[in-house]
Amino acid sequence: MIGFRFIDMAPLIGNIMTSWPQMEPMQNNLVNYGVTGNGIAIIELCSDSAGEPLSEGKTSVNTYTHAMMRDIDEAVLKARFDDDVTVIVLTGHGEKFFSAGASISMLDSVSPGFKYFFCLHANETLSRLEQTPKLVIAALNGHAVGGGLEIAMAADIRIGRKDSGQVGLPEVSLGVLAGTGGTARLSRLVGKAKSMEIMVTGRKFSYEEAREMDLVHDVWAGSLSDFRQDILDYAGQFTLPFAASKAIGNIKRSVQSGMEIPLEYHLALERELQSDLFQSKDAKKGIAAYVNRKIPEFEGN
Repeated sequence: MIGFRFIDMAPLIGNIMTSWPQMEPMQNNLVNYGVTGNGIAIIELCSDSAGEPLSEGKTSVNTYTHAMMRDIDEAVLKARFDDDVTVIVLTGHGEKFFSAGASISMLDSVSPGFKYFFCLHANETLSRLEQTPKLVIAALNGHAVGGGLEIAMAADIRIGRKDSGQVGLPEVSLGVLAGTGGTARLSRLVGKAKSMEIMVTGRKFSYEEAREMDLVHDVWAGSLSDFRQDILDYAGQFTLPFAASKAIGNIKRSVQSGMEIPLEYHLALERELQSDLFQSKDAKKGIAAYVNRKIPEFEGN
């Protein structure tokens, strides 16, 4: 495993290892949802190449339709309102795809008006994910292209599985642009020049190249089951009582909102968020534990 270093939680949790939770389908059977015992919500995209519910013999391509976006939206809200959830992991079903993006057959069959509102709702859903003050980790288990990459870019941390697929925004080959936040988020993540080259060529590239341009944070080797376990172990360090989830939420709020406003206003926002934290029980615990050379056990408030 490269890059990230895990926090050593062994003194606190012994040999306990988080298991993949029991997953339940959302209303449209296009997203599976489950929560681990330590508060990690898993949102798993699950559909065939047309964006229909997966059936026997079909490959998990995890393309999305408006119905899947409604499932994602509801899953994000479910995780947001669950006080026991501190981390959200977003992934795809199966080994081959995180998501191949929007269903082309669906787009070919609907009106321009429907396409507009489809994109609008998708943007609102991904914005809701970004604005949820809980850490979101995209576990990229396979290809993440087109709208699949756009979904991943709304996460806070992106980790790719080595040799599992490619990434890219090839929408230009269809005569359109990456309209679910692709042009906006990619340019902010990798810069104007690199994002232009990626989108006007429509080329696909490896997770290793994506890591070099800071589009993904790391690339991990291993089977799908190993990758899933590594993701849960990594996410576990951001759960209670090991991490101050309220502080993580406020960090996310400052970064997400502050990047879009002038520096002096960002600094003012930062001060208000810090003031909120100074009044929290967890800050008092964390500061006292540091002074007394102890390991704090946070409560999330």
